[in-house]
Amino acid sequence: MAETTDLQGIFIDVEVSDEVAKDPEIAAKLEEVCPVDIFRDAGGKVEIVEENLDECVLCRLCLEAAPEGGVTVRKLYDGTTL
Repeated sequence: MAETTDLQGIFIDVEVSDEVAKDPEIAAKLEEVCPVDIFRDAGGKVEIVEENLDECVLCRLCLEAAPEGGVTVRKLYDGTTL
């Protein structure tokens, strides 16, 4: 049987500030705007769907939906932050 390797988050990492993570309105908005379902509204709290991280298309919609500094997207392959 072949071994499986956990490759989640090799290219992209997303962080949400504690303030944003607890805001029900922003949680709903992030879930709505993300075209690749990285964010989930978990009962009014933002949850990151880890298995979808590397599907990120760098569209910046999450950055626009949250207050400045509320969401951070890091490109792990070159060290830059959006």
